Amino acid sequence: MVILYEVHDNLYVNMTNRCPCSCTFCLRQTMDEMNHSGSLWLEREPEVEEIIAEFERFDMTKYGELVFCGFGEPTERLEDLLKVAEYAGRTFHIPVRLNTNGLSDLIWGKDTAPMYEGLVDTISISLNTPDAEEYLKLTRSRFGIRSHEAMLRFAGNVSKYVPNVVLTTVATTITEAEEKQCREICDRLGVTYRIRPFED
Repeated sequence: MVILYEVHDNLYVNMTNRCPCSCTFCLRQTMDEMNHSGSLWLEREPEVEEIIAEFERFDMTKYGELVFCGFGEPTERLEDLLKVAEYAGRTFHIPVRLNTNGLSDLIWGKDTAPMYEGLVDTISISLNTPDAEEYLKLTRSRFGIRSHEAMLRFAGNVSKYVPNVVLTTVATTITEAEEKQCREICDRLGVTYRIRPFED
């Protein structure tokens, strides 16, 4: 069962396959692994202690970041994620990044932004599109049309607690006019906009 895996110069944490979205572009619809990691489909969700034990198998001095991003939405296990992040930051002094759909407030029914303070250095959120209806078509979020606004609200709120918050779209998937709108949204929220290559 693949819990930790390498991509580029970073170590990734795969701790759940659950996700409130079923994105039309999601890589897990077309592949089982990343960077020859082995299948990222989990037989079961590993306990926090199992995840922490896995670090012993890796030379942690090799990696630039520890990234929570597997075949699921990491914030489905938010409290466990933060326990692992706290351990890794304290033990290995490694920057921690969370790749997320930004829907943890809807998943947990509360403002989750303060929970990340001091534990996560970067949060990268999939913006996908500036339009709420198009966002719902792309993500097929179980939370419906309110998902887009909730994601933006989370991005603005969490930027008060996390040093680096980034909203991303994928190159060539939206128009230049839409990219301009996305940049304006990010400027309004006070976060960074990044156009990322496919499969980044």
